[in-house]
Amino acid sequence: MSFLSDIETIYEAPSVEAVWDLLVDRLGPHGFDRLMYGLTRYKTANSFGDPQDMLVLTNHPPAYTDHFIGEAMYFHAPMVAWSSENVGACGWHWVQENFETFTSAEKRVLEFNRSMGVVAGYTISFPHSSHRSRGAMALTARDGLQQHQVEEIWKAHGREIHALCNVAHLKLMSLPHTGSRRALTKRQREVLEWVGDGKTTRDIADIIGLTAATVEKHLRLARDALDVETTAQAVMKASLQNQIFTLEA
Repeated sequence: MSFLSDIETIYEAPSVEAVWDLLVDRLGPHGFDRLMYGLTRYKTANSFGDPQDMLVLTNHPPAYTDHFIGEAMYFHAPMVAWSSENVGACGWHWVQENFETFTSAEKRVLEFNRSMGVVAGYTISFPHSSHRSRGAMALTARDGLQQHQVEEIWKAHGREIHALCNVAHLKLMSLPHTGSRRALTKRQREVLEWVGDGKTTRDIADIIGLTAATVEKHLRLARDALDVETTAQAVMKASLQNQIFTLEA
C-alpha cells in the first residue's frame, strides 16, 4: 500500500487495535520488528502517573515486557528520559554517546536491554498538548542490525516513518482507551455525560427514568472503575480517556 493509503487507513481506523496493527505491519519490513508505544496524560515532575492509566501498546514478548513494564524499569530507561524532555526522533547512538553520564539504575536498564536484544533503534517523542501529557514510541531494530545500519534505514525512510507514527499518535489520542483499567458500562458513561452537562442526580434520574439511588449507584461504580474519589474527577478522567461524549461505533 502507498503512504497516502496508510494515512487514510489510520484516520478511518475504528479502534486502537486497528491503528496498532497497521504500524506493526508497515514498520516491520523497514527493520523495526518490535515496537512500544506509551501515552500518559498524568505526568508529574517525578512520575508518569499510575501505570494503570497509561495506554501502552507493544509487540515485544512477555519475557521483555514483564520486566521493562511490569517492574517499571522504563522509569530509568535513558531513551524514555530523553523522550520526556524532547520532541522529535532520536537514534539510539545517543545512548552510547552519553553512557558515562547515566546513573547505575539507567545502566542496569541498558544491560537488561542488551540481554534481550534491544540494542539498536529509534525513539520518537510526539508533540504534547499539556505539561502533563507525553507520548512516545520506541522502534527496536531486528536482531542482527547494528545502529549504523539503522541510521542508513532512517536516512532513506525516516521522514515517512516519522510522519506515519505522528499521524498514528494523533489518532490514538482520539480513540477510547482505558489503560489497564476496566471500561465503563453504557449506563456509567451515560450518567457521567449528564453530570458533565451540569445535571444533578435528581435531574439525571428524571431524564433517564431511574431512581436517584440507582443513579448514585452507577456514579459510584464509575468512580470505582476509574479509581477516583469524586464524580468530578471521574468526568475528567473519562473525558481524557475518550470514554464519554463519543459516537457509538
